[in-house]
Formats: sequence, structure tokens, C-alpha cells
Amino acid sequence: MIIAERAARLEAESNAAIAKAEAANAQADLSSSEALIAHLELAIEKLRRELYGSRSERKARLLEQMELQLEDLEAAATEDELAAEQAAARAQTIQSFQRKRPSRKPFPDHLPRERVVIAAPQSCPCCGSLRLSKLGEDVTETLEVIPRQWKVIQTVRERFSCRNCEIITQPPAPFHVTPRGFAGPNLLAMILFEKFGQHQPLNRQSERYRREGIDLGVSTLADQVGTCTMVLQPLHALIEAHVLAAERLHGDDTTVPILAKGKTVTGHIWTYVRDDRPFGSCAPPAALYYASRDRRHEHPLGHLQGFAGILQADAYGGYNGLYEPSRSPGPITSALCWSHARCQFFELADIAANARRGKNAPAISPIALEAVKRIDALFDIERGLNGLSADECLRVRRQQSAPLLAALEAWLRDERSRLSRSASVAKPIDYMLKRWGRFAHFVDDGRICLTNNAAERALRGFALGRKSWLFAGSERGADRAAAMATLIMTAKLNDVDPQAWLADVLARINDHSSADLAALLPWHWAAARERRTMAA
Repeated sequence: MIIAERAARLEAESNAAIAKAEAANAQADLSSSEALIAHLELAIEKLRRELYGSRSERKARLLEQMELQLEDLEAAATEDELAAEQAAARAQTIQSFQRKRPSRKPFPDHLPRERVVIAAPQSCPCCGSLRLSKLGEDVTETLEVIPRQWKVIQTVRERFSCRNCEIITQPPAPFHVTPRGFAGPNLLAMILFEKFGQHQPLNRQSERYRREGIDLGVSTLADQVGTCTMVLQPLHALIEAHVLAAERLHGDDTTVPILAKGKTVTGHIWTYVRDDRPFGSCAPPAALYYASRDRRHEHPLGHLQGFAGILQADAYGGYNGLYEPSRSPGPITSALCWSHARCQFFELADIAANARRGKNAPAISPIALEAVKRIDALFDIERGLNGLSADECLRVRRQQSAPLLAALEAWLRDERSRLSRSASVAKPIDYMLKRWGRFAHFVDDGRICLTNNAAERALRGFALGRKSWLFAGSERGADRAAAMATLIMTAKLNDVDPQAWLADVLARINDHSSADLAALLPWHWAAARERRTMAA
């Protein structure tokens, strides 16, 4: 009787273990499927954005949300897989769930390889014979990282005395960017890039260096930043001249808090971007930044006082002085951003946002929805023009875009005549109709873009950085940030690693005369490095 009860108890425990293992496998399978679905949805959305561009403002936010969701689902799937392995080990008769993972890409060839050879047996584990012959080997690669290493470089300059004339000779001291030369170019480049490229204030850098055993105070780091800014000023001037020599610029601004007498004032960072790649041009792209304490109209007038061409910007009134016929050296052609206009209609036609608001959501405006569809038809044509010359763009626009543009204007004027002044959709319609000539310039000039997205992207770093550094310490600090952002963003636009470029420039800038400094600009620097790589 006791034996039968023990057998029954063991069988029940075994069945319970099997049930737990099967449940754990099912949960792991579910988590893996959810992670796979999220991964595929994210991949599909990214492909859609590559094929058709950003379809809506909500899609950009949704993409970031999907990436965060995928991270959590991947982590949950891994936890459930490990739990299933443990449950299957206890059950013994159930095979553990094995999650399907995408094949991993091989590690880059340029990474150094360190071989760790596991000692082979000295004798055969079966018969004990010492006559072992190597047949081959299996190699398992593991990616590892070496923590940041600090070192001190000692530059020795020997002194010699002449036995005949007793004159003492010694090689000249090496060039150092900063006075007394205690910081090397790679360290300086790291400090600059982390502050202005990664938005890490100097106090946080100082704390991290102290934990690594290096005492670099905030005042010491600030001294290095100020010196490097002055040394790099000639390159900033070359980039400024390159940007302002363009036929077309993208302009925009964003707020940046500036500390002033115990409080902060709302300053502004202005950007002007030269990027002709969508029109098949070989001219290198570049971004230029300025800082100001306020948003008064004299700032853009001063920034672009020598510029004559096309300005892609929003309808900010401070630009109006640039468009005056009496302006010297001539009026700038205004081209307004269709994304700004579309955004105002989209807010009134966002069906998904209204669904989230529930019963209190305002009614979807059919006029706004129709306006979005008509504007999107113009964007569809523009996507097919990417990479074509300005003449080709103008030809296609006159054939395909001009009829749609004329129909859109007639439709907007007809709808506006039927609306009251208080209608919500009347505001975006008036915004376009009052400036229709500046919106319609793109069908008369193939060099004009439909949007100002190049400038919007250039300001994204400052918008994200505000959350890290909260405010600029002074007006001079804002100017310094604008100058360094010009260098870093220009390097990024030319697919150049900003930190590597800054380190090389700081090490070599003293060897270049003012006439040769152009060779250190990011696009020339990248071309020279590629030539050296090919020669090697």
C-alpha cells in the first residue's frame, strides 16, 4: 500500500513537472512570437519610410515607441526562454523551447583577434594512448571590449653641447593645442564631442574621469574647450563661407535656455543648411549655426547679409526683410515649407489621435482630410525626383505638379468662401492662401525643395540636448555651442566620424598654413583618408 502511494505521488509530481515545463514552453513560444511580430512591424514601418518618406508626424513618434516596445519584448522573450529551459530540466522528458533568432553577422575584419587556445588532452580519454594526431579545430568568436585606457606620453627632447663652440642645441618643443600641452588631441576630441555631440556637460565628464582615476576638474576641462574653440575657428570660417555661397539654403531656429543673472532667458539657435544631394549635386553638404539671446528680426538679416539665393524656411516674419526688392545684394527668393502647412491640416484630420481622445475628441474635419490627401499627392511626385537635376525636376513639376497645384488653390479658395471666420480649418487655409505665391515657387524653379526638413533634422540634436544640459551657461557659451555644432554636424553630413576628424585636425592644424586649411575640411579630409587607404 505504501509503495503504491509513493508511486502515485512520484507520478503526480512528474506530471506536474511536465505540465509546468509545457506551460513554460508555451509562454516562451508566445513571448518569442510577440517579439518576432514587433520586430517585423518595426522593419515594415522602416521600409515604408524609406520608400515613401515620413507619411505623418504621428508615424515618427510611433516608430520610436515601437523600438522601445521591441526592446522590452526581446528581453521578456529571453527571460521566458531561460525559464522554459529550467522547467524542462526538472521534467527531464520535455524538450526545452528553442527560440529562433536571426543569423548574426560576422564581426568586422578590422577588429584585432586574440587567440585563446584551450589545452588539448595529453592522452586518449578512451584507451589512454599518447599517439594523438590533430585533425583540425573549431573556433568560437566572442565580442569583448577593453575599458578605456589612459596613458601618459613623454616627449623627450635631448640637449647637446658643441665641443668646439659650446653652443647648446635642442629640438623644438612639439605643438600642443592647449597651453603647456598636458592634453593630447584624442583626449581633446573626446571632450569636445561628448560635450557638443553627445550632450554630456563637463561636470558629468569630470565625474566619470574621476571614477577612472583621472582628476580633471570642470575648470580644467572648460579651459581646454575654450582653447580648442579658438584653434578651430578658421575651419568654422571656411564652413561658413561654403554654406553662404550656396544657391539654396534651408533655414530654421529652435529655442535654447540661456542662463542670465540667476534665471534663464529664452535664447535661440539658428541653422542654415546647404545640402544639394537631392538634386544630384556633388557639392559637399554643410550646416551652419548661430546663437542669439532672442528671436528679433535683425538676427537672420545679419546672418544672411551677404547671401543671395533661395531660402527654404517657415513663414516667420523676421525673414521678410530678406525678401525686399531693395535689399543689397538683391532680394532672397522665399520658398515656404509644405510640411509646416500640411501639419496644420493633419492635426485636424488625425483619426488615430481622435480615437485615443475618446468621447471628448473633436470631429474629424473632412476639409482638412481632403487637404492632406491633395498635399500628399504633391509629395508623391517629389519622391520620384530625388537625385535628378534641377532642370529635370522643373520639367516633371510643370507636367505633373502644376495641374495639381492649380486645382488645390481653386479648391482651397472655394472651400474658404463657404467657411465662417471661426471655423477651425479656416486658419490653415488662410495660412496658405495669404502666402500662396511663396508656396507655389517650386513649380517655377527646379532648385526649390518642397520641405524644410534638412534644417529640421539639423536642429534635432539641440532639441534632444536640452534634456541633458538644461541650459547654456551664458551667451558666450551658446555661441561656442553653435560654433562646435557647425563642425560636428558638417562632419556627420559628410559621413565622417566627428571625433576621429577632430582628433586628427587638432594634431595637424599647426602644420597647415592658412592657404592649406581647406584640406582639413571634412569632405577633403575623408577623400584624402580614402586615397591613403587605397594606396596602402
